[in-house]
Amino acid sequence: MLSLDRGGVCNEVSLNRPKMVSKKKKEIQVDAFFLDGQQLEKLQTFTDCEEQNLASLLLQCAQLSNGIQQIQCIKQIMPLMKKMDRNSACDPMVKACLDVLGEIYFSLGMKNPLKKVLASSLNGLPEQFMTEAVQSFVCCLREELKTTDTYLYRRVLDNLASCMEDFSLGKASIKKLFEEVLQFLQKSLLDIQEENRKNSGNRIVQTQLMHDLLVAIKVSMMLVQKLQENIQGSLWKNPDSLVWQSMCSLLKSSTNFLMDETLLQTVQTTSGLAFILFTKAMYGPAEELPSLVSDLLLGSVRHTGVPAWFVSNCGIPCTDKLSDSVLLFLCHGALAMLEWKNGSMGENGEKLLLDIISVLLSLSSELKESSMATSLSRILAIWTNSALDALVSGSPNLKIHLNGNSDITGKLLEYVYTHWEHPLDAVRHQTKLIFKNLLRIHRTTVTGSDEKSDLFFVGLTKSLLSLEWHVKGKYASLGCLVECLGTENILQLDRTIPVQILDVMNDQSLAPYASDLLETMFINHKVHFTSGFQESSWIDQWHDTWVSPLLLILCEGKHDQTTYIIDYYLPKLLKCSPDSLNYMIKILQASADANLGSRSTRGALGALMACLRTARAHGHLELSNIMRSGLLSSECIKQGLVHQHNQVCIDALGLLCETHRSTEIVSMEEMQLIQFFITYNLNSQSPSVRQQLCSLLRKLFCRIQESSQVLYKLEQNKTKQELLEDSTKWDPVGILQQYKVFMSSVCDRLFEALFPGSSHATRFSALTILGSVAEIFSIPKGQTQVFHLNQEVDSARVQTLIQCFASTFEEVKILAFELLMKLRDVAFNLQDSERLELLFQAAMDLSTSTKPYDCVTASYLLNFLVHHEELQRICLGKWVERNFQIDEDQSISTVEKNTLAVIKLLLVNVEEEIFQAKKSLLQAAASFPMYGRVHCITGALQQLPLNNLTLITEWKQMVARLILMSYKLSDVVSPVVQSSSPEGLIPMDSDSETADRLQMILHEIQPQDTNDYFIQAKILKECCKVESEKLADHKPTENICTEIKGKERQTCDVTAQMVLVCCWRSMKEISLLLGMLCKLLPSQATSESSDGLITVEQVKSIGDYFKHHLLQSRHRGAFELAYAGFVQLTEILSRCNNESLRRMPEQWLCHVLEEIKSCDPSSKLCATRRSAGIPFYIQALLASEPKKGKADLLKMTMKELISLAAPLNESSSIIPQVHALNILRALFRDTRLGENIMPYVADGIQAAVLGFMSPVWAVRNSCTLLFSALITRIFGVKRGKDENSKKNRMTGREFFSRFPSLYPFLLKQLEVVANTLDSEAEELKVHPSLFLLLLILGKLYPSPMDGTYSALSMAPFVPFIIRCGHSPVYRSREMSGRALVPFVMVNEVPQTVLSLLKGLPDCTSPCIRQNAIHGTLLQVFHLLQSYLESKQHINSDFQEALSDIITCIGTKLWLAKRSNPCLVTRAAYLDVLVMLSTHLGKFQRQGTQLFRFWEEMNTIISQSELMTGILYSSAVPGLTQYLQSITKLVISVLSVTAGPGIQCSSSPFAEKIAKPSLSVVSLLHCEYHEVRLLVLEAVLLWLKQINSKQITEERGMLCLLSDLEDALLAIALKEKNLQCFCKVLEILCAVDLRSVLPETECAIKMNQNELLIWSLNTVDTSNSTEIQSIALKFASKLIVHLLQNHQQISEEVLKKWVQLIVYSCGDEQQTEMLLAAAEVLKSVAPLFLMNEKLNLGLSDTLAMWKCVVLLLQNEDLIVRDAAAEVIQVAQSQRKSSKETEFAFRIVNAPVALDLAFGILCELLQLWGEIRAGIPVLLEWLLGDNDLRRDLETSALEEDDYLFDKGEVNFWAEKLTHVRQLSKHLLQLISVNHLTLADQGEFNQLSRTAMDQARLVAHLLRALPPTPEFSKTVEFTRLAIQNERISVCLKILNLLKPDDICQNKNLEK
Repeated sequence: MLSLDRGGVCNEVSLNRPKMVSKKKKEIQVDAFFLDGQQLEKLQTFTDCEEQNLASLLLQCAQLSNGIQQIQCIKQIMPLMKKMDRNSACDPMVKACLDVLGEIYFSLGMKNPLKKVLASSLNGLPEQFMTEAVQSFVCCLREELKTTDTYLYRRVLDNLASCMEDFSLGKASIKKLFEEVLQFLQKSLLDIQEENRKNSGNRIVQTQLMHDLLVAIKVSMMLVQKLQENIQGSLWKNPDSLVWQSMCSLLKSSTNFLMDETLLQTVQTTSGLAFILFTKAMYGPAEELPSLVSDLLLGSVRHTGVPAWFVSNCGIPCTDKLSDSVLLFLCHGALAMLEWKNGSMGENGEKLLLDIISVLLSLSSELKESSMATSLSRILAIWTNSALDALVSGSPNLKIHLNGNSDITGKLLEYVYTHWEHPLDAVRHQTKLIFKNLLRIHRTTVTGSDEKSDLFFVGLTKSLLSLEWHVKGKYASLGCLVECLGTENILQLDRTIPVQILDVMNDQSLAPYASDLLETMFINHKVHFTSGFQESSWIDQWHDTWVSPLLLILCEGKHDQTTYIIDYYLPKLLKCSPDSLNYMIKILQASADANLGSRSTRGALGALMACLRTARAHGHLELSNIMRSGLLSSECIKQGLVHQHNQVCIDALGLLCETHRSTEIVSMEEMQLIQFFITYNLNSQSPSVRQQLCSLLRKLFCRIQESSQVLYKLEQNKTKQELLEDSTKWDPVGILQQYKVFMSSVCDRLFEALFPGSSHATRFSALTILGSVAEIFSIPKGQTQVFHLNQEVDSARVQTLIQCFASTFEEVKILAFELLMKLRDVAFNLQDSERLELLFQAAMDLSTSTKPYDCVTASYLLNFLVHHEELQRICLGKWVERNFQIDEDQSISTVEKNTLAVIKLLLVNVEEEIFQAKKSLLQAAASFPMYGRVHCITGALQQLPLNNLTLITEWKQMVARLILMSYKLSDVVSPVVQSSSPEGLIPMDSDSETADRLQMILHEIQPQDTNDYFIQAKILKECCKVESEKLADHKPTENICTEIKGKERQTCDVTAQMVLVCCWRSMKEISLLLGMLCKLLPSQATSESSDGLITVEQVKSIGDYFKHHLLQSRHRGAFELAYAGFVQLTEILSRCNNESLRRMPEQWLCHVLEEIKSCDPSSKLCATRRSAGIPFYIQALLASEPKKGKADLLKMTMKELISLAAPLNESSSIIPQVHALNILRALFRDTRLGENIMPYVADGIQAAVLGFMSPVWAVRNSCTLLFSALITRIFGVKRGKDENSKKNRMTGREFFSRFPSLYPFLLKQLEVVANTLDSEAEELKVHPSLFLLLLILGKLYPSPMDGTYSALSMAPFVPFIIRCGHSPVYRSREMSGRALVPFVMVNEVPQTVLSLLKGLPDCTSPCIRQNAIHGTLLQVFHLLQSYLESKQHINSDFQEALSDIITCIGTKLWLAKRSNPCLVTRAAYLDVLVMLSTHLGKFQRQGTQLFRFWEEMNTIISQSELMTGILYSSAVPGLTQYLQSITKLVISVLSVTAGPGIQCSSSPFAEKIAKPSLSVVSLLHCEYHEVRLLVLEAVLLWLKQINSKQITEERGMLCLLSDLEDALLAIALKEKNLQCFCKVLEILCAVDLRSVLPETECAIKMNQNELLIWSLNTVDTSNSTEIQSIALKFASKLIVHLLQNHQQISEEVLKKWVQLIVYSCGDEQQTEMLLAAAEVLKSVAPLFLMNEKLNLGLSDTLAMWKCVVLLLQNEDLIVRDAAAEVIQVAQSQRKSSKETEFAFRIVNAPVALDLAFGILCELLQLWGEIRAGIPVLLEWLLGDNDLRRDLETSALEEDDYLFDKGEVNFWAEKLTHVRQLSKHLLQLISVNHLTLADQGEFNQLSRTAMDQARLVAHLLRALPPTPEFSKTVEFTRLAIQNERISVCLKILNLLKPDDICQNKNLEK
């Protein structure tokens, strides 16, 4: 069903739209054409009134005003002409019509669809009309070619291009006028070039001319290509012919453009194409052309063999050396314009092909600028395509040159490996194409041989697979190899590749690459199987390879990894094999009950939800079908919707909301599940979860809206037979009613969620969803909507939305404002005039509040109110004088009138306040900080359509006043932010001494003597009131007076923080206002122009203002925000047509660089504070430079700054150097400069490294900051904490090929550093650059892809780095150890380690340098570590190398023994032994050599100080380090001896080793806590391994831990070191108490109860949270153990234990303590919380339940989740007792809280304690806080803290838990028909509630008129308490004893 609407948009109605997308259709705009009077007259003379002829059709078409209708009309022309007879060709009517059609065609714009339709129609013109038509078009074209205005050439060029583009009539016309067209193109090129020269400097005009020039060149090329026969006739080569002369001119012009570096790169590139094309067309014989191009590229042109015409027109390329860019463009031209197929160019062509690649490869090391690098990569890709074409018919010699093993291919692979991780996407993409084509080239050269065994392919595959997976280039290259060789061949090398790639997908930067590779592999694998096997035989293998690893990771993987796999991999897998979904569901369903997941893993249930969601969203699944078939139950989805893992909830919601068809009906079951979800999930702390939640619900609402439209249409078309079949499935009316009820209930729930005290998260979610509802269900014309939000809104809900403006979170204000704007008609109708007036008064009060966030609230309130039509009459009338003429003018919008009036009012106020602030800035800061007013003005201006205002005169005056006000305010506050130390003014006390100090400081920074506004006392007591009354006399309006008089505070304490905040925020608001006002400048501004609201002079003065403050402000907040405004200004200036304005940024830049260079003592530039605003100033100027230009300003600036940053050792150059370094740092950090800044990185590194040697601290400091910025710019932002991660690193080849100048520089610097470290005296000489050099070098790593072609080898660095290890500075030695690793290839590590070990001295050596030994050992350690962690240990070579290393290490064992006096080097050697020992033990290596190694280890241990006693004092250097190392060795050896390798061996060596010299117990008695700590950590690890069954052979490990219990108990009582004590307690928690408790009597002389009391006392008395938490766990474990074994514990001890748990759950506790409490509650839940018996008594049990409730409301998500596990324990017990009812097994905190109250009420029934328990629960409901005290405290806090946002817990919602508890209480009372038996208790509760109700009512009445804004915290607390009391009274009313009810009845 198609229809055309008035706007020319095609609409289609469909029941099954393909995608779940809620985008509006893009309207196609077609400009209509119009005919002039003469043309119309001509047509009218030929029109036929009786029947339609060609003239009448054209006339009718011309009279239409709609472009799309004209298209329809034009399409009727050809059918009409085809009906005419052959004789009508001579008809004057036809001639006239063809003339008009020609004129229409040439008048239409190139992009107008009408032009293409007309050309398409005319292509079908009958033959008999062609001659006449050509004449008409020739006539029109001739007129076009007469154009002489350069700026109108573009239209002619576009017409010429259109004529040659699939338009036979146009092409014929051009053929007729070929010479004239050629001459026009020749002239246009010369004219545009000349015009461009004249407009030098005018960027806007030049850019336009560049594009015109580009089009002219392209049209010239098109002409030569499409009309070659016109050129290559026999006559055209005559030097006198016009064609030849024109072609010579075109060739000359293209040569000039090619050589002109000032032109845009696209123009030069196209000129390169044109040069080759024109030469090809003119040069002869054709077979000599490749030789000419080769000579040009190689610079070997001989004039004797070249025609004179070529030399005269292309002299420069023939004679001069060509620049790199020109060579590049010539190569491009040759590749694109010459014919490479069919071998048409012969041997010369093959030589040219090889010459081109040699030139391109030489250019690759030269061209580093981003655009050139991109072009080069693209041209290399084109070359590989050309090579493939040439190979098809190429000679054997060419195949040899292009074979995979050839020099060219090697160099191209080198290019690929260097650039496959290039920062530019385009370069990376082209690199992939090059690699792919290289594989195809090699395959072509070896046609017929077996690809699988081909050495080139095999070698390439192995080297790629040996690369680390963090190398992004590996993925695309492997993908190409898979396409070439097949997945199965790759998998035969390593079957774990799919799992390895999936493991990489926890990194978002790698996930897209990994998923693309996986997709290539599994699709190829499937194709391989389907082509040769039956499905039943291969599908299981395919699933095992690609699906099973995925499911395992989805169940158990980390959050990020599973998210990226679901986003990137799963959809591709399902698309490839939709049938695999059934396999997934079957596998996951089988384990869903057993593996529900946790807060950190999805489990099988989460994996199932993710798979189903993805499948449904991509159309592989119908939800109703799988639910009907029983594959998925609604209970399962329900469990998913409240899962503890956020993403499982979102996936379950996504399953309900996302469908492939946007019109799919939403079922009743889905709606019920959505309502259930909304109840519990609005309050999510995670912004990403909230965003996904709102987005998914939006999709659901779109589905409801779109499907409702289909249902309405079905209902309307019920009579139509074709739709009856579909409609019988549904009852449209019933479904629409369900939709309406559902949407209404959802909106009710969302409005309810905006209750007092609701969290920011809840409000954000509710308002966002309501906003979506308002937007989606808005009412377009001609549509019936199923739901209207307007109908759900009443005055209370409008009031609720307005109250959201008081939120301290601005995003909540924004959402509420946007929603109110959508509902503004109904919102204003529901507000009376009195309420409006109060809101306006509140806004004015808030605009001058001292709380910074209050002015934001004021701004939103005012922006809302200005939309009210009666605002001026109701509110503004008594504030400002009204202009009745404006008020009554209906043409002026309400918003414009009201905004103007509001800004006037604010301006009057702020002008008066500025006047007062000049007298006393302190009083202004305390009483009326002015920034709020300015913020409101900016806010009001922001929502005005500034380009479409009516009251131009008034606004001009207003803008002038605003600018003047900004300058005045700036004059008042700028002295503070420009002082040398604005932040230093923060004495916070209120005593007179500090007041005097503040006066003194303010006096010191006073900028001018005439200004006395700083000379004020800090404490303004009663005088504040008097002063404000005096000020009132000066007020021109009443309101300001009332505002200041209205301040009730008698004492006004001004802190310096208030002064500073007042000043810098004022500066911020001024900057934003001025920046915004600059946007009012019209683009065609002139000095005299009057159409704009702001003048050129005003803009210039604003520019000067920004310049002044950016260069002189010291306060970061002030200059950062001045920068924001300045950026807006510079962007305006760069686009402005006014020459003087456009040149201002360049002039400012030059001026500031000159000032920096001059180092003038009178300069006010700030040399401290990282140059303060100067870098910002320069950043803004450079960032505004046009992106597509040549970046001349950036180049000039960088050149200046790099020269200034270079050290000169002159005192006069120090300050310029500091400025230059600081500015460079800012520029390198600025992402907007992108790749344009990269060419200067190498210079920046050199400046930083050299500057670090400066004797001046300021220079060194700036160099450090610059160096840090450069490291980030080169290696990327470091996202992890691992210093040695390979993510932020690159290969040495890539680094040095991108920054080639750094290779010799770093090598030279490293040599200098190494030479300073080689002195025999070992003096403490540290070269300043050492750290920086080692830092850079440590970021590089060798690549296995390093070939023989690289001139930038890493090997020369190795000896210097080794020498750096001899440094006398410990940290330097460490760094050199790490830095050496990247420079040694993995296969070279053993040899390097052996040479380093052999270089160590023997014990008899005469000269032993311990620093050198230590440095060497650290290098050995790090090299071995990287080697042992690599994949090499699976090789046989590895075993041999390891054996050699162990042998060599044995020769230097003296270094680990007492014969080595240095403890530091002993420790270093021991660390190497520990690493080897651990590795050998881990892989259970055996053999005689290794047994000897263990024996030697035992010898070292037995001779160590641990055995013989420690004789050193603790002050001896390295003692601690040595003791830790020897202890690690002991632990390692003990682990190995306890392992099965030694225990089960029959070797005599093994028996000897199995008896270690030291036991664990003896080590625990060591006097050094470092030793004890390491041993305790090892014991804890062993225990955990035994408990988790990780150890297959436990016998040996249990032997190690035998007789440990006594020692542990003894240590626990006497241990003084906190860390050791913690570990002991942890071990006691981990061991089986049955083995520990029997030992207490003999070991520590305590019985079990005494041990319990000791552990509780530890919790009570310890100051360490860690110890308290572990001791509490131990005590709780002890209590459970004792009670389960029927041992008595005194009531007093149990009470103390409960009190400690209650104390541990307090809000003030640290997270660690809260988690411990949650763990304890979970462990004791079955015994105390859920037991059928009250083991603790009711009050203590309820106290513990209250702890659970408190923890479930904690702000920390991890604590809430831990507490939710208590409820999960309870739920599992409920499930076993109630098999019929569905029980949630794993839930989030909001559901857990609801369940907790439900379980508790059930337990009260079970215990028979309902009557005793309900009063306690009512007390919980009522709250136990002192309301009046709380309110006073909050008021005091608000006064004390300027930025206090109220309560700390941003998640907990008191009313949520009140409503949930009351729901369960009411249910409990109604089920049991309860009344309270104890009348006294009832009366007491009633009295308390009534007293609180009266107090709340009194306090609410005492609040000001709009308390939600002026007293937000107090109002919220009272509103919450009010509801608590009313709920409590309601329940008490139900619980009234019968006699009370009877008495009341009698009284009545």
